[in-house]
Amino acid sequence: MAVQRAGEVAVIFTSQRNGADAAGYDAAAAAMADLAARQPGYRGVDSVRGADGAGITISYWADEAAAIAWRDQPDHAAIRNAGRAHWYDRYQVLVCAVTHDYAWDRTGRRAA
Repeated sequence: MAVQRAGEVAVIFTSQRNGADAAGYDAAAAAMADLAARQPGYRGVDSVRGADGAGITISYWADEAAAIAWRDQPDHAAIRNAGRAHWYDRYQVLVCAVTHDYAWDRTGRRAA
């Protein structure tokens, strides 16, 4: 899980799901993950969601231009609009430069 991220751009998406149309949401989330993975500059994603519907997804991009291209990708925009209309009570997006990173695991080895 520990990947060196220094120099990348992290897009942090925090959200609150409203619980509506779980099947539709799951299908859209899978489509979004597949679409993101095919974008130039995509470096990976980490995501968690609690039982209360609160979620955090962090996508990683090679640079700000790649993150902006993802934001502006038409299919992504359509799914984002569906999220506003159907699945989310609220969300926030933060775009951050990763200046350094470090990791720890039980074995004491740094995963590269």
